[in-house]
Amino acid sequence: MRFYPAIDLKDGDCVRLLKGDMNAATVFNTDPGAQAAAFEAVGAEWVHVVDLNGAVEGRAVNRAAVESIISRVTIPVQLGGGIRSMEAIDAWLAAGVRRVVLGTVALRDPDLVKAACARHPGRIAVGIDARGGRVAVEGWVQTSETTAEDLALRFEDSGVAAIIYTDIDRDGTLTGVNAEATAALARRTETPVIASGGVSGPGDLRALMALEASGIEGVICGRSLYDGRLDPASAVAILAGRAPQ
Repeated sequence: MRFYPAIDLKDGDCVRLLKGDMNAATVFNTDPGAQAAAFEAVGAEWVHVVDLNGAVEGRAVNRAAVESIISRVTIPVQLGGGIRSMEAIDAWLAAGVRRVVLGTVALRDPDLVKAACARHPGRIAVGIDARGGRVAVEGWVQTSETTAEDLALRFEDSGVAAIIYTDIDRDGTLTGVNAEATAALARRTETPVIASGGVSGPGDLRALMALEASGIEGVICGRSLYDGRLDPASAVAILAGRAPQ
């Protein structure tokens, strides 16, 4: 199972939010590039980056911070937050991002997602962020009536590289990943699913690994890495099957 350490960017800094609340941000590092390099140094094979300001404003806001990350690592960078046009997708991929994550636009304009998949095979992921099972958009400010499963199934056979499923009610809370809901979604779609939200420690990683056969491809970890509950090197070892059970 793949390990995706998360770097969430707000006003140029690495932060973590509590349940997606932009007013409940904790700054963990003021040097995003150095943070990404630290994750690579312990064996991470990807880094997951979100432009939080961009997700709310619908445009790239933390461009300099993202560029600093790209320049400091050799591992692939996965980026989401405010990417809502083909021009923005093209620009980020040309700038060195390996994979873009489309969230709000996946609900608002699914045809754009499908066109992007055709134009950039293997480089488009769909971010499905759910609150109470319903998809939230615009930086989690608005909750729709569409279920996570319904949105995921819209992109079957479209060439989406992965679905990133975030349980907003658990994001940043360290209360435990919603492994069963993630596995249930993974079983309903042919697209690999990446779990996100609530990872509190090694036990959550092992719980997800036990459900890997359902179609869970990886896990995004954030706050637990920054506050010391989960050691990044240990996470790499656990998900690679090298750590003792």
